[in-house]
Amino acid sequence: MDSRAERKAVAAQVTSLRVKTPSLASTVANLSGGNQQKVVLAKCLLTKPTVMLLDEPTRGIDVGAKAEIYRHMAALADRGITILMVSSEMEEVIGMSDRVVVMHERRITGILPRENLTQERIATLMTGRTEGNEAA
Repeated sequence: MDSRAERKAVAAQVTSLRVKTPSLASTVANLSGGNQQKVVLAKCLLTKPTVMLLDEPTRGIDVGAKAEIYRHMAALADRGITILMVSSEMEEVIGMSDRVVVMHERRITGILPRENLTQERIATLMTGRTEGNEAA
């Protein structure tokens, strides 16, 4: 590996994602939860992905760090990167999604475009029912 290129790439990601760290050599475990999440995102971005799967991307981090992660996700989507997000937080799903696929017992119960996203619609589909069919 080219150590100089590696340091340059890491420094660029730290700057781009605004990772708060005492130095590039700091242990990730010693960073805050939000900064640890940013490091995970940075590692993924170094592979130049076209699709990213983000599983609970903001679990366990403070509100400020969540807002920053959301900004980064939106910027990635604007750059053409497809993001598949799995989240148990309803507000996060509604606020960050262009389309939501809802599942119940490993089966897709509905696909909702952004303009049809409501907590009620998602909750109905999460129970295995379809809208207008309470017995389904």
